[in-house]
Amino acid sequence: MKRLTSITVADKRKVFSKLKRANTAFQKKYPGDKSDRQPVHTVYGGANLFKSNIANSFSQKSLDSLLTYAPNFCEFGKIFGLEGANELPTSNKKIEKISKALKKMSTKERRNHPGYLSYEIYKKVIKKLEKEALEDFRIDFEDGFGNRSDEEEDQTALQAAREVAKGMEEGTLPPFIGIRIKCFAEETKERGLRTLDIFVTELVKKSGGKLPDNFVVMLPKVTITNQVTALVECFELLENKLELEAGSLQMEMMVETTQSIMDIKGTNPLSRFVSASKGRCKAMHFGTYDYTASCSITAVYQEMDHPVCDFAHHMTKVALAHTGIFLSDGATNTMPIGPHRGKLTKKQKEENRRVVHRSWKKGYDHIRHSLWNGYYQGWDLNPAQLPMRYTAVYAFFLESYHDAVDRLKTFVDKAARATLIGDVFDDAATGQGLLNYFLRALNSGAISEKEVLATGLTLEEIRSRSFRFILERRAALNQEENEVI
Repeated sequence: MKRLTSITVADKRKVFSKLKRANTAFQKKYPGDKSDRQPVHTVYGGANLFKSNIANSFSQKSLDSLLTYAPNFCEFGKIFGLEGANELPTSNKKIEKISKALKKMSTKERRNHPGYLSYEIYKKVIKKLEKEALEDFRIDFEDGFGNRSDEEEDQTALQAAREVAKGMEEGTLPPFIGIRIKCFAEETKERGLRTLDIFVTELVKKSGGKLPDNFVVMLPKVTITNQVTALVECFELLENKLELEAGSLQMEMMVETTQSIMDIKGTNPLSRFVSASKGRCKAMHFGTYDYTASCSITAVYQEMDHPVCDFAHHMTKVALAHTGIFLSDGATNTMPIGPHRGKLTKKQKEENRRVVHRSWKKGYDHIRHSLWNGYYQGWDLNPAQLPMRYTAVYAFFLESYHDAVDRLKTFVDKAARATLIGDVFDDAATGQGLLNYFLRALNSGAISEKEVLATGLTLEEIRSRSFRFILERRAALNQEENEVI
């Protein structure tokens, strides 16, 4: 046969061997999103207040807040402006009647009712607050603790470690937990390390040599790679001294300064920060108020949806996309807590109600903004914020659930047929976007595994996290079936 190519096999092998090394190095740096569960929030609380039963306490308090200020699904829907809620009644008699009617309806019938979203999300939020209101907690020795005497911080570190050990023994800790130490800037590095050392040493001593599941150390205000390197070296020392498994101490970092987004050379340093962690960094969190302050934004405008925050979010996402690092947004600092306490007049109760509703809606809008930007985790600071957290997350996904199911079913079928007949199918990115929706919705608890299966995909296919894998797998199965026939 006449030779059709000019490049020899040996030449090609030489070129491609170099390319393989480069491709492999790239894939190592960008392995893709992790399949691990990502919490939808992290609560930061002062270390002096931490107790082993913190999860149960948050559950009770958050549920009490919800049922006090949103006693039924109709009022709940109106507070957050959920689709169809403006058509719902306000009288208890009519609300009870609609509730009974919705309960008897099939899912398909319920979808066409204006109360559908309010009813479904209200039930899901109540269930979540009852069973697992608190997903992630950070025992805070930084902003939430403040500058106290060394003696007081030492004692607090000891006591917090004992409470964590007690929670481990009793099984009362949230699924994710960690501590935030003071930053490794020159003036606070000694205090940050001392607290870390005391806490971990005491915890390991009281727990019999163990760390809690999903335990992390948050390093705030990172500005240079040397700070990350120093913490990693301290981790290695602690693991060696305390006979912990190498690599067991994991970390997170915080983007809180402009230098974290762009250094003096005009480059984004975040990937270098992650590399300096030697595989120990799990997540990058955003500090809304420190970052806006570093941008000279005045206090009244230091909000999560300020344009300077969006810039930082996008820079962080571009720098760390597909590296497997979880990203988390910051917090809304307007607390949904009424100004009046004790025995209240009707007027005071109403004022409390307005304050809580206004704060909930503000936080809800901020969380929706984060979700729209592709940030699926954020901070909370108080149990009363959890109703708005889960409402925002569940609404974000449930509003488009049925449309996404229909689209993904059609998309997979179209792609499979195109592959089967050798046609061109070049819109895999859209399919991946739909798959990402179901992965995130399932991770957040907005939908169940059963609801994912309505797409016609298997859990194995969903968890592959790759639309291309699904297409290739189905094409192979189709080919096998045709060969058998």
